[in-house]
Amino acid sequence: MRAWLVLVPVALVTLIGLPLQWLSIALNLPTRRVIPLIYHRILLALIGVRVTLHGAPAATRPLLIVSNHVSWLDIPVLGAQLPLCFVAKSEVARWPGIGLLAKLQRTVFVDRSSRTATAKVAGEMAARMKDGDPVVLFAEGTSSDGNKILPFRSALIGAARHAMAEGEGRDAPAATIQPLAIAYIGQAGIPLGRARRPLVAWYGDMDLVPHLMALLRQGAIDVELHFGPALDGANRKSASAEAEASVRRMLAGALTGRPR
Repeated sequence: MRAWLVLVPVALVTLIGLPLQWLSIALNLPTRRVIPLIYHRILLALIGVRVTLHGAPAATRPLLIVSNHVSWLDIPVLGAQLPLCFVAKSEVARWPGIGLLAKLQRTVFVDRSSRTATAKVAGEMAARMKDGDPVVLFAEGTSSDGNKILPFRSALIGAARHAMAEGEGRDAPAATIQPLAIAYIGQAGIPLGRARRPLVAWYGDMDLVPHLMALLRQGAIDVELHFGPALDGANRKSASAEAEASVRRMLAGALTGRPR
């Protein structure tokens, strides 16, 4: 019953928001950034997600936020904090319903099967950042069980930084890279712990609909967002390594309750 009490108002809000966002993008209106922000905040309120911030998104632009990835829930959790764009695998664009929502969020899609995709995607990321939009890159390339960090993939980090400078000259500002750790720590007022945290995470070959319905039935999810300081990595590999180490450190501190 609780799941349907959430789904019905979500459907109504979505039906209202879709044409408004489509029109905002088509006419390049400022509301193209505001509507997703409001939409995600409504989703979190309906589902029952409580977000605690540690640190804050960097004020500098252009900004590339490099994060771990745990669940589909990461999208509204981050989207409710500030106007931003995401990078997602190209398959998401073809998912019924979700693909349309992702496009209206102005998501950048990457085809992992194409060796030539990196430059194209980096160019699109750079265009978003040059326009003032922070871009979120889930650097693991997939989602995890929420208890650990998978190795970061460095290609898009370096390519996006390089694309920022193309056509802008040597003095063009490089994108600020800010690490972010997403930590799901509680449900219904009870700490999740290592054994129960995968109940919130969506990863591996899990089917989306059953996972979504189970999460909606339970609700009352507590999540922490830990924003780290901007990084000084001079090249692709060092920037990626610094970001990965920072996210690992922040996630470990969040899950143990002992910030590092």
